[in-house]
Amino acid sequence: MTIGDKLAEQAQVRPHTPALIDDIAQCTLTFSQLDDEVARSAAWWRRQGLQRGQAVLVFVPMSADLYVALLAIFRLGAVALFLDPSAGCEHLERCCSRWKPDALFAIPKAHLLRLTSRALRSIPLKVTTRGWIPGARRWLAHGDGERHPTNDAQPDDAALVTFTSGSTGVPKAAVRTQDFLLAQYKVLAPSIELESGDVDLATLPVFPLANLAAGVTTVIPDVDLKRPGAVDAGRIWSQIERHQVNRIAASPAFFERLIAHASGARTLPTLRKLHTGGAPVFPRLLQALQTLAPRAKIVAMYGSTEAEPIAHIAADELTDDDLRAMRSGQGLLAGTVVSGLRLRIVRDRWGEPLGSMSAAAFESERLAPGEVGEIVVTGDHVLKQYLGGIGEEETKFRVDGEIWHRTGDAGMFDDRGRLWLAGRCAARIDDERGRLYPFGVECVAMTFPAVKRAAFTVMDARRVLVIEAGASARLRSEIETATKWAQVDEVCFIHAMPVDKRHNAKIDYPALKAHLRRKKHLA
Repeated sequence: MTIGDKLAEQAQVRPHTPALIDDIAQCTLTFSQLDDEVARSAAWWRRQGLQRGQAVLVFVPMSADLYVALLAIFRLGAVALFLDPSAGCEHLERCCSRWKPDALFAIPKAHLLRLTSRALRSIPLKVTTRGWIPGARRWLAHGDGERHPTNDAQPDDAALVTFTSGSTGVPKAAVRTQDFLLAQYKVLAPSIELESGDVDLATLPVFPLANLAAGVTTVIPDVDLKRPGAVDAGRIWSQIERHQVNRIAASPAFFERLIAHASGARTLPTLRKLHTGGAPVFPRLLQALQTLAPRAKIVAMYGSTEAEPIAHIAADELTDDDLRAMRSGQGLLAGTVVSGLRLRIVRDRWGEPLGSMSAAAFESERLAPGEVGEIVVTGDHVLKQYLGGIGEEETKFRVDGEIWHRTGDAGMFDDRGRLWLAGRCAARIDDERGRLYPFGVECVAMTFPAVKRAAFTVMDARRVLVIEAGASARLRSEIETATKWAQVDEVCFIHAMPVDKRHNAKIDYPALKAHLRRKKHLA
């Protein structure tokens, strides 16, 4: 059984239900039509010579075209490779040397990268989504009548490979098998309450695969999702109303755009389920989302590329005691660990390879509730390996032969068995005043309405709290008082905090430090 098999099942059960709605392409495919187009596309790819185990480098944005081609590639047992072309030519060359593509599938604009990339020029089969591109064949999305009805993929076949940015060295390649994608769906579906008949506005590329497997209609956003913190909220709002969207999963930055567009005066009554994650989700955002969508269940999700999801908590589960704990520096409440995942808090040894250990040795590393340490996980939907083992020494270890993943995050369990996040292990502060993690301080700062973002770090042996907000002597004084327990040496203000490119919500700490030094923000 694979994700492709699940789609075929949905095509039988609900053939006339819309599966994909792509307003940009003015295209709507029912589950039956999608299954048919996937079969025809698979036959077309096979005629071009694509075989099981071969790899297709994909440069196509979220669209109906993407999912028809992707599912066709899966059906043949081939592999889809994804990387960020904006990371530069050198990054592209390194990734292609790690897993050499047999085919390139790209929109016309992306084919321009061939002018500067030797790796792309050397790919034998080049395909464009539309138009005429020199040296490329035009993809026939609808085929020509021939179908490839069988699923050639095996459960342990590689299906989807994504590359990290490689900013700190050789890029890691996360390899997801057919079996892994199905296991991820089986955990994701109950965690985010996927129900057939739902209409989902999909902002994260992997979610439509789960939607299609669950019989959920996917609406492709009519905006550029490369920068979720700058999307045209008006266009999104229009799609939600036009298609009666009842669920969305997106980054905090995406939802902040919708909240700003509403200006506190408009609501989205069709929404019933909102899930947000990919970056820290503070209580203030959950409260604002409840105002935006008064009939919706609001859920904060915690996960990582290698393990999605890990934990979740609904807004209505937060108690006054929880909010007080976050305001006093306990950290950020992530909630209940999802079913099917095993999570342990162990002594923080980040930066030190763990290798292999016995179950008894592992048990001796575990910490009691209330003690902060490394978050490690294992389960069927936890990525077990990287291509060539690159990156595994840092993030993987074995317990009596079983592979565990080190998330790189620090946290603790409370006495109710809920997970609290303390921040990145690499961002911990160890000085003569003791050990401190950033989220505790940042959570306190984020309780002030005027603060848009906060980052706690160390520069030149000084504990520095950076605030994205208009400079104010009163605000500075109030924040200093609230964080006195953390012995902050300096509070400084910044106009715009540098954030990650993917979600536009995670603080880019190296870029922040470089900015502070360059602008001489520090005393």
